[in-house]
Amino acid sequence: MPAPFPCHARVVIIGGGIIGCSVAYHLTKLGWTDVVLLEQGRLSGGTTWHAAGLVGQLRSHANMTGLIRYSTELYAGLEAETGLATGWKNCGSLSVARTDDRMTQLKRTAAAARAQGVEVEVISAAEAGALWPVMEIADLKGAVWLPGDGKANPTDLTQSLAKGARSRGARIVEKVRVTGIQTQDGRATGVRTDQGDITAEIVVNCAGQWARKVGGMCGVSVPLHSAEHMYVVTGRIEKVHPDLPVMRDPDGYIYFKEEVGGLVMGGFEPEAKPWGMRGIPDDFEFALLPDDWDQFEILMQNALIRVPQLAEAEIRQFYNGPESFTPDSNFILGEAPELRNFFVGAGFNSMGIASAGGAGRALAEWIVNGSPTLDLWPVDIRRFARFNNNGAWLHDRVKETLGLHYVMPWPNRELNTARPLRRSPLYDRLAAKGASFGSKMGWERANWFAGPGGRTAMDYSFDRQNWDAAVAREVSAARNAVAIFDQTSFAKLLVQGRDAARELNRICAAQVDVAPGRTVYTGLLNERGGYESDLTVLRLARDRFLLVTGSGQAVRDLDWIGRNLDPAAHAFVTDVTSAHAVIAVMGPKARDLLSRVTPADLSNEAFPFGTFQEIDLGQGVGYANRMTYVGELGWELVVPTEMAAGIYDLLHDCGADLGLADAGYYAIESMRLEKGYRAWSRELTPDITPLEAGLGFAVAWEKPAFLGRKALLAAKAQGPVRRRIAQVTLEDGSRMLWGGEAVLRDGQPVGELRSGFYGHSLGRAVGLALIGNDAGVDPTFLATGRWEIDAAGERLAARVHAAPAYDPKSERPKA
Repeated sequence: MPAPFPCHARVVIIGGGIIGCSVAYHLTKLGWTDVVLLEQGRLSGGTTWHAAGLVGQLRSHANMTGLIRYSTELYAGLEAETGLATGWKNCGSLSVARTDDRMTQLKRTAAAARAQGVEVEVISAAEAGALWPVMEIADLKGAVWLPGDGKANPTDLTQSLAKGARSRGARIVEKVRVTGIQTQDGRATGVRTDQGDITAEIVVNCAGQWARKVGGMCGVSVPLHSAEHMYVVTGRIEKVHPDLPVMRDPDGYIYFKEEVGGLVMGGFEPEAKPWGMRGIPDDFEFALLPDDWDQFEILMQNALIRVPQLAEAEIRQFYNGPESFTPDSNFILGEAPELRNFFVGAGFNSMGIASAGGAGRALAEWIVNGSPTLDLWPVDIRRFARFNNNGAWLHDRVKETLGLHYVMPWPNRELNTARPLRRSPLYDRLAAKGASFGSKMGWERANWFAGPGGRTAMDYSFDRQNWDAAVAREVSAARNAVAIFDQTSFAKLLVQGRDAARELNRICAAQVDVAPGRTVYTGLLNERGGYESDLTVLRLARDRFLLVTGSGQAVRDLDWIGRNLDPAAHAFVTDVTSAHAVIAVMGPKARDLLSRVTPADLSNEAFPFGTFQEIDLGQGVGYANRMTYVGELGWELVVPTEMAAGIYDLLHDCGADLGLADAGYYAIESMRLEKGYRAWSRELTPDITPLEAGLGFAVAWEKPAFLGRKALLAAKAQGPVRRRIAQVTLEDGSRMLWGGEAVLRDGQPVGELRSGFYGHSLGRAVGLALIGNDAGVDPTFLATGRWEIDAAGERLAARVHAAPAYDPKSERPKA
């Protein structure tokens, strides 16, 4: 007799594709056995069944690489555990280059792989041809070979994970459609289905293409959109054998894998074809879309160049199956900021098979532990805001993001679609001055200025790019005269209430219970002592604090602070980003300029560093915050949005004879790296502590309690840290750094650059690296040894600095 339909479970998982089954598998492995998985059709339906099954390990973020490396280990041993085949084959993979630029990119990839401990080899075109004998190699520059990569059968793999979950107590119910999410007091409490309701402590949305719809049932944004993804399967081809590696030809937008003696050939065309704009049918289970040879033509043409035998091969099947893609080509993982106990694992951008094992484990650990166990920011659901879930915006963006799989990953590459959206009140003024805009969290931000009528297009390169001279001028203005930066995109949060000081002081690592008018730089730490954010706190009054944080951190920081406030406390946090513009006035003549627009006393005695005041600015008002992120004398003017344009115009009217210039975010990046200032999500992550970041001075060790204190004290007692963020410069002033390069000491990899840029004041490239050594990273370790940077396989002599290479005593900001 079939078991009765469940009415309660500790965890309900919606979706029986590979991700849902992986989450169920890993939850039960962690001891949570009261798990029910609901599938509206049959297991592996939706996207999973028609996935190509490629498993490539390497990603640009070390933890993302780690997730996939775990997937390969899991898949290799899963059949022995469950008795069900997975189709896993460790056949390795090749990526080939048609151009010199692509070869440079592959060499950079190889250097990053070595830094992350992934086995990789740069090989010639002839060597690639020997590994892949059906390939035309005459036009190739070379390739990289990753022997640890492979492929799997998605349907078999899903069934094997499901069996593993069932064996430890999970219950999987097919042919059940979820019709609603039950909620109470801001928490998910269960699901409604066409067969009855199930109460639950945790609900997990792994509904694939339907995940956005499921999120909409309870007000949760899951920004993904389906697009058509096509591939063909051929008949048998001579010299194609079962051990043939996976082969990717990114310049042709295509990939190949062996299947029963023939080839699977698919790809990611530069402009995708979105699908399902009016919703996806619930019964779209093992269905396909109509063949579209016109859309597929660019892929087929490139495939014929690479494998001429395709011209004579039998095409056995054309697959056109929709897959869901996200605005940035990274998947979505984590607890929804809008609803407690509602988790999401979706939007895998054609990388679901490779990512499923690691992503399922990471999400299960997040559920069991109540927080992530490692830095998952690249895939964290909190990187998105509500506007990212707008259907029209998603439609336009997804046309571009599908193609990002194989587009050249240029340093600082900007996306072009679904823009402009969020604009500061200075946008039109900056555009008229030749601003070249980038985009972050939907905000249009000036990266650099070409001047009125100048060419603002970006000419991408792995060397110094076409904007280099413009940024040099902007840096010179900020270092020698005065510059204005529009930093309106900064997120701003208001924390207020009679218990605000107590609560915020417990959440922040620094002492923020200071006198009104003081500004405090602080980290927000997790229980492991790692950075959940870093931000600036302005104490406005006894019961009010304004927090200024990074442009991309509004949702995350609001969620982190909100979930860590004592529910019984009289303290509230509100996003007030749109209420304030931020105009930074920086440089040795910043005081001269501001003195012309305000009667306030700006002297060191009346207005010291680390304080702010509300001052008159022409006919307007605003908070003048004496802080800097570029290492110069200056103030960040936090002004009402509606007054920003007038204040900006007045500053320019009064500063012409002072050498005033507009400057953008590239100048900020150059100057902050010269000063060694850390940035969240690069140098500061949930896996990096203040001790490792070299920011122990920003921790109030004397406070009796703050989040992360116990872990920090334990780490401090252990002596020198084994990892540390350190500043690195190149000896050759003509070369460029971008971040991601491997760092070598005495010829051995010891870390990687988290950020890199050209330091125009130093006359050489500069970066911040995470350097590790099991015996400890102390000043002696950094001061000795032969240091090099691996830039696309070329070793460049470097120097590691214990103090900032620019203004090491930090005298200029306090002048």
